[in-house]
Amino acid sequence: SLATCNLDISNRPYLVFNVDFKTPMIGDLDTQMFKEFFYAFAMNAGITLHLNLIYGSNDHHIAEALFKAFGHALKQGVAKSESGEVLSTKGSL
Repeated sequence: SLATCNLDISNRPYLVFNVDFKTPMIGDLDTQMFKEFFYAFAMNAGITLHLNLIYGSNDHHIAEALFKAFGHALKQGVAKSESGEVLSTKGSL
């Protein structure tokens, strides 16, 4: 599975979730809860969050790809530049 995540820590919360699961459950977990989790995270953290599934057929692997993409994007999003500043265009556009 391949998923992408783009985010903007901007205090303008929004979620785009382009993911369709094939089954309603992964074990005891309702697959609808993944969208609900990311929605709640975006709204409460003030993040604009885009999650897109590029391809995948196994729902377990799709869920893993979503969280891995999210984790990597969030790590980059909060990283400071070499100068020690947070990368941002806020106030310059």
